[in-house]
Amino acid sequence: MIKLGVNIDHVATLRQARRTFEPDPVMAASLAILGGADIITVHLREDRRHIQDRDLKLLRQIVFTKLNLEMSISREIVDIAIETGTERVTIVPEKRQEITTEGGLDVVSQNREITNVVKRLKETGIIVSLFIDPDGAQISASKDVGAEFIELHTGNYANARDDKLRNKMIENLRTGVEIAKKLGLKVNAGHGLTYQNVGMIVESLDIEELHIGHSIISRSVFVGIQRAVSEMKELIFKHTYNHYK
Repeated sequence: MIKLGVNIDHVATLRQARRTFEPDPVMAASLAILGGADIITVHLREDRRHIQDRDLKLLRQIVFTKLNLEMSISREIVDIAIETGTERVTIVPEKRQEITTEGGLDVVSQNREITNVVKRLKETGIIVSLFIDPDGAQISASKDVGAEFIELHTGNYANARDDKLRNKMIENLRTGVEIAKKLGLKVNAGHGLTYQNVGMIVESLDIEELHIGHSIISRSVFVGIQRAVSEMKELIFKHTYNHYK
C-alpha cells in the first residue's frame, strides 16, 4: 500500500503567528504517527517562517518512523541536514515571496549545483529525493544528478477545474512514473492533495508514498490530528483496493 507522509509545517505556522510555544509541531508529529502516518515531513525554510531549527532537532529524536526534511540547496540548510543526522531529504524550490512551494524544482538548469548538493548529502548516508514536475527532461536530469527518489508535483492535477483537464494531468503523472521507473528511480507524489481528490491518484499511479499536509492539518482543526490522519489512511487503503481489484 502507498505510504502516507504527513507534513506538519502548518502546525508551526499557527504557532509562529503568535511566536509562542503552542501548538507544538513535535506533539503533532506524535499524534500523526498514532493516526497511522508512515513519514513525518517538515520544510526548514531559509526564512524560518514555520519550522525552526529546534523543531527539527527534537523531531529527529522522537520520530520513530521516518522523518523527511524538505529543503532548498542553501549551504546553511544542507549543513543543518547533515549535522542533524537527517535520514532523508526532499530538495524543493524555494522563493521568499511564495505562500507555498510553487511548481517543481528545475533540475535541468541547476544541474551542477544540485549534483554537488546530492553528492554531499549521499556521502553522509542521507537518502535524496527531488520535488519535480512530471516532465521527462526533469526526470532524466534527476537521475543524472544522483537522486534516488523523485516526488512528482501533483498541484496541476489538484487545481484542475474539470474532468477533462484532470484526466490529462493524471496521464502526465502516469507517464512521469513510467519514465522514472525505467530509469530506476523510486517515485513519490504530493502537493495540493485532499480527501476529495486523493482517490484518483491512488488508483492511477504506481508510487511509493503520498505527501499531504494542508488538507490533513485543516481537517485536524475539527477532529484532531490523530483522527484526520487515520481518515486519510483509510481513504488510501480503500482506493488501493480499487486499484488492484
